[in-house]
Amino acid sequence: MSWVASERYRVRQAPAGLALVQELINTRAISDYAPDLLADRETAERWLTGAAAEWARIHGLGSPDCALSPSDPQALRDLRESFERLLTTTPPASDTDPAAGAALRPAPAPVRGGRPVRGVTVRLAPDEQGQVQLLPVGRGRGWLESALWSETLLAQRAGTWPRLKICRNGECGSSFYDTSRNNSGVWHDVRICGNAVNLRASRQRKRIRAAAEGDSECENECENEGKDKGTPTG
Repeated sequence: MSWVASERYRVRQAPAGLALVQELINTRAISDYAPDLLADRETAERWLTGAAAEWARIHGLGSPDCALSPSDPQALRDLRESFERLLTTTPPASDTDPAAGAALRPAPAPVRGGRPVRGVTVRLAPDEQGQVQLLPVGRGRGWLESALWSETLLAQRAGTWPRLKICRNGECGSSFYDTSRNNSGVWHDVRICGNAVNLRASRQRKRIRAAAEGDSECENECENEGKDKGTPTG
């Protein structure tokens, strides 16, 4: 098994169970490159079955029941939006305290469908070494919510949460794990999305300058060049 949503965008994957949060975000469609994996019940259930199996493999646990109801795909899309909002409001970690970006500073409460996200249930149990684990409970969507918030809590406590980011290229928006030393990455791949955004900005400046100078030929040339778009294909 693998994280199929994240792998299709060739992003740097988050460690351990945090990859499940990244995987949820990367179910989103990107332009004409890849479809939404939560678009309908069949597609969403297939994705959840694979993601849950990969999570269970990492943790050495059994896979949950991943059956979904007809209304669950929309709920999962709303949940995805909640995590996107949470990631974009997370302050960056400091150089001296890797967990500083995940604590103390309040952020807007995650919402889903215009309402605050409901609480979830988890189970606390010791592993074979006597270490207490947070274990998700339930089935289908309920299990996923329990697993996602458990992994978020663990990542915030471990200081890895601020390194899970969303690409700043608005035409991409894939979730990637920032491995830079000072946690300064903003693109899933600077050669693809970083260059594409900088090039668009340069062309926009040229169009504005050409319009101000009345150079319609240069303006049209910049407009035609601007049709090129960056994609997360690598």
